[in-house]
Amino acid sequence: LSSILFLLIFPVRNRLREIVGASTNWKDHQQALAERTSLSQYLAQSQDELPAKTMKDSAVEAHLPLGSQPALREKYLNYHNSVRFGRILEDLDSLAVLICYSHTWNKELKRSPLSIVTALVDKIDMRKNIIYPDCDIKFTGHVTWVGKTSIEAKMHVSQYHDGAYTDVLDATFVMVARDPDNKRAAFINPLKLESPEEKAIFQQGEINKTRRVELSTASLLKVAPAAEERTLIHNLFLNTLDTRTVSFRSRILSPNSVWMEDAKMKGLEICHPQERNIFNRIFGGFLMRKAYELGWANACAFAGCRPTLVAVDDIVFRKPVEIGSLLLLSSQVCYTEGLHIQVRVHTEVLDPLSRQHSTTNVFHFTFCVEKDIPAVVPQSYGESMLYLDGKRHFDETMRTLPHQTLQKLYLTHLVKSAQYE
Repeated sequence: LSSILFLLIFPVRNRLREIVGASTNWKDHQQALAERTSLSQYLAQSQDELPAKTMKDSAVEAHLPLGSQPALREKYLNYHNSVRFGRILEDLDSLAVLICYSHTWNKELKRSPLSIVTALVDKIDMRKNIIYPDCDIKFTGHVTWVGKTSIEAKMHVSQYHDGAYTDVLDATFVMVARDPDNKRAAFINPLKLESPEEKAIFQQGEINKTRRVELSTASLLKVAPAAEERTLIHNLFLNTLDTRTVSFRSRILSPNSVWMEDAKMKGLEICHPQERNIFNRIFGGFLMRKAYELGWANACAFAGCRPTLVAVDDIVFRKPVEIGSLLLLSSQVCYTEGLHIQVRVHTEVLDPLSRQHSTTNVFHFTFCVEKDIPAVVPQSYGESMLYLDGKRHFDETMRTLPHQTLQKLYLTHLVKSAQYE
């Protein structure tokens, strides 16, 4: 794991099991995880004890051979004769974990003492509307920023079509390192920067961290909306008042509008062992796939046509989902503008014995359609906050969509240079 990895995408999860010593058998898997406790002796007591790694040390290239292996297509094919994007999300999540293990790998040990898990998906920007189900897909990525216990990994996906690779998406994941029992934070290797390009990429990681802190501080769950946002909500309220009555309760919809209450969709998943990750919790990629598919269906039903994904934004993993959980998913169209639909998917675990609900994830998706769509209108104060939160995510997506190409170019450079060594 100390040099660039070239592999197929589907053995990635098997490779991760080897790194942590997990088993593919459910019964043996539980025993193997219990035995990981002894690996705590190999954890560093400070980051200074660990050798610095380069970006090249964590560089990975993985291939999904949809063109050359037709039997594989069935798993990825959707009924629109395109690739199921939810499956790509699963592959990205697995690859991000592998990239981080490549950065932290100690060749003196047979198993890694670290439990590396997904903390959040910072951003996924789509570069292509259609992903062909019969053309090979290439994933490349490496570590771009590290803190003391957290790691940012960027990935680029491209597809071979008409004799050349074309861009599909750019993704940024943030992972955290924990002890073998996955109970407390663990130190990771610092990052050694070897060129001005790498320093610029690392600096972008610092900017991303600062932006996340600022967005969290300004969350509508913590502070009141800004003055212009309050004005926007009040104008929406005034536009729905019935002018025939002098009442704040009498509300009517404007033409080509839909109440937010009528723009929802819900789902339920029973979390079976088949969907477990290497640490015996439900695989984060599975959660992303299910949330995306519900959000897509919500946007499709709302618009009355097939939506196209523009971006995935700010997926936060607040709490792990245990095997056997009842997972409740709730999708809401929370903002619309032009041909765009902003969808928020909230997932929570229900304990059937105590009837307690615990939020596990919040997902944000931006879709685009090819025809006019109705405006979504909030009624309650809570819906108004959802509306403003959706607008904030949409505005941020539109602001950052012309993505800088530095990271993608450097990924290509790392892979090509490794091929000639």
